[in-house]
This record gives sequence, structure tokens and C-alpha cells, in this order.
Amino acid sequence: MSGEFQILGSIEAVRPVFLIVMGAFLAIIAWRLAKDSGVWTARFLVAGALLLGTGYAVVMPLYAAGLIRPYTPGMRGAPADALAWHVVKLVLMNAGWLFFGLGLALHAKLFPAPCKSPRTQSPAIVSHESVA
Repeated sequence: MSGEFQILGSIEAVRPVFLIVMGAFLAIIAWRLAKDSGVWTARFLVAGALLLGTGYAVVMPLYAAGLIRPYTPGMRGAPADALAWHVVKLVLMNAGWLFFGLGLALHAKLFPAPCKSPRTQSPAIVSHESVA
């Protein structure tokens, strides 16, 4: 009986659960930040969180559970499937962190808006008829 608890308490057994919780946590944080943000900030935050949430809560636990085999040179089976899943994982995780980070930067106002110059009056066009 104590052997079963050691397996459940191992890092390999807890990692998929941690990844699922992390994906849900990112989605909740992005939703909370997006409520008080501008339109594009909210879009970047939510898009990044959805990509990361899918990567962390679906794809990475499938890798950890062994349902998706990582690519190794000379592997048997379908190496194209392994490479396709690797590309999916790379796109989800890298694009997710890019969008989420950009949304956080926009939320923190790290990119200042250009200051608007005061409008000046355009000079009055004087016609030749009004001068004479």
C-alpha cells in the first residue's frame, strides 16, 4: 500500500496535474486582467492565455502520459505524426507566450502612446480678389 502512495507522490505522476492547473490559472489571470484593459490588450491577453492553456492543459499532459510520443531519430511507427505534434506544441507554446507577454506589456503600459501635438490653425488662404 505504501508503494502506491510513493508512485502518486512522484514528480512524474504530479506533473500532468500541475500542467493542467497552470493552464487554467493562466486563463483565469488573463480573464481578470482583460476585464480592466483596452480592446487590443484584452485580445492579446486572452489569445495568449487560450494558446498557453491548450498547450499546458492538453498537449503537455498528453506528452507526459505517453499518449504522444516525442520524435527520436530512427523511431518506429509514424515519425511524421511525432513531428506534427512537435510543431503543434511549438506553435501553441511560443505564440502563446508571445501574445500573453505582449498583452501583459500593453496592460502595464510599457509601450507609451505617442504624444499628440497641439493642433495649430492653418494659415488663412488669402485670395487675390479680397486683397484688391
